[in-house]
Amino acid sequence: MADAIRAEGLVKHYGEVKALDGIDLSVPEGTVLGLLGPNGAGKTTCVRILTTLLRPDRGSAHINGIDVLAHPDRVRRTIGVSGQYAAVDEYLTGMENLEMIGRLYHLGRKQARARADELLDRFNLSDAANRPVKTYSGGMRRRLDLAGALVISPPVIVLDEPTTGLDPRSRLGMWDVISERVRAGATLLLTTQYLEEADQLCDDIVVIDHGRSIAHGTPEDLKREVGGERLEVVLGNRAEAQIAQEIMTKVCSEEATIDDEAHRVVAPVTRGSWALLEAVREFDSAGIVPVDIGIHRASLDDVFMKLTGTAATPSEDAVKS
Repeated sequence: MADAIRAEGLVKHYGEVKALDGIDLSVPEGTVLGLLGPNGAGKTTCVRILTTLLRPDRGSAHINGIDVLAHPDRVRRTIGVSGQYAAVDEYLTGMENLEMIGRLYHLGRKQARARADELLDRFNLSDAANRPVKTYSGGMRRRLDLAGALVISPPVIVLDEPTTGLDPRSRLGMWDVISERVRAGATLLLTTQYLEEADQLCDDIVVIDHGRSIAHGTPEDLKREVGGERLEVVLGNRAEAQIAQEIMTKVCSEEATIDDEAHRVVAPVTRGSWALLEAVREFDSAGIVPVDIGIHRASLDDVFMKLTGTAATPSEDAVKS
């Protein structure tokens, strides 16, 4: 399968700051690559290079085999882009914004209007189609911007934190739209701070930090690398937590760790169901009734925390729906 997006050795410095320090990416046709990393890791710089908005200091990039640096105009005709900030004209209506984008891509007037109608309905904006965008909420502007990225049904779509600030219903709707486009054969590069989103949508993930790739694999591969199952127990007080720590270390044959503030005890396990039953029996014998107990599997949140040392958080400029 050919790569729809390919980047090799991308480097971009801003003075002493290494925004990108040799990033390689490959996204096969019809797949979704998630680009994850803390704020300031270099994700948006990478997106801006791939979408012809910024030139790298070194390295190369190709979209559908077209050299991004040598032929930026040809690249722009094949991609749909939505950045972190809604790029819409607030003095035009929602319909006029989408029609204008269609005409810029050389759709006929009738075709541009029909496509605008279709997208306004798909993004639940039909009722506001003829209102100036300056009257839209932040979430509505975001949805309109995402619709604009899909006007020409591009074969390659680049979305930079597309659902930041959307309410849960709108976010799920956007996931449906993305999935539909990928099923139709589109290729997607997605940056996101919502790890559930990456887990749901991405075939492959690259984690970057300080401008470098620090991990690459499928969501399941990355979760396996972090570790398997763990037994977690929350107790009512510190004394019970200390007793539970001893019990779980014995049951799990691994050193259990304790969070004194939350009275939470955690231990890695290889036989989760068996360890859970044994722990419950031991707690019962000791007269301890846990507040909460269960087996937990590694999530992308765990991957992110282990690799970067920070929790994933949406951009500070998140808009409201």
